[in-house]
Amino acid sequence: MADFKWLGHAAWLLDFGTAKMIIDPFLDKNPSSAVKSDEVSGLDYVIVTHNHFDHIGDAVKIANSNNAKLIGIFETVEELKKAGLKEELATGMNIGTYVNLGKAEVALTYALHSGNPSGVVIRCNGIVAYHAGDTGLFGDMKLIGETYKPDIAMLPIGGFFTMGPNEASMAAQWLGAKVVLPMHYNTFPGIQQNPEELKQMLAGKAEVPILKPGDTYKFQQG
Repeated sequence: MADFKWLGHAAWLLDFGTAKMIIDPFLDKNPSSAVKSDEVSGLDYVIVTHNHFDHIGDAVKIANSNNAKLIGIFETVEELKKAGLKEELATGMNIGTYVNLGKAEVALTYALHSGNPSGVVIRCNGIVAYHAGDTGLFGDMKLIGETYKPDIAMLPIGGFFTMGPNEASMAAQWLGAKVVLPMHYNTFPGIQQNPEELKQMLAGKAEVPILKPGDTYKFQQG
């Protein structure tokens, strides 16, 4: 079992019981954030999908205060070291395969965006979770599905900068995830969407819980 707490925008707090991590922690300056950076504790890992402000957010502050490894594309992590990230916490990777980080395995994947983009796959206690980061639809999502077989996928639906509900529906089917959690919408005027559209498109194909910032989805394997 694992808890997936949506903190607003693309920020998620994942708790696998034996490992706890935050992804894209845009909190303190996020108008829709459910928590602030000072409230986040007990983390093992901080993951950033790319170097845009609304994804890096408070990553350096949170990693340093939690003594948590900060994971991301190599160049992005190098930039964050210049911004004050402790050297011993810097874990710059690249797109390739799973890396065993001790309490969890993490793989970075392709994403179609700007800003040194990536998606991230996390495998822990037999559960595989995929966070797409900011991305448009791309055909190799089929390969991500075939290679990593995610149980649960966090997908952007806001449009303008990323996929909208229609593209996210196609991505979800290519990925084959049992559960799809929409994200990256309704934070700013340009990315207003109705997540119920995605839920309707995936009816009978995947579960689509509609969360509010601060809500937690409990994933039970099997």
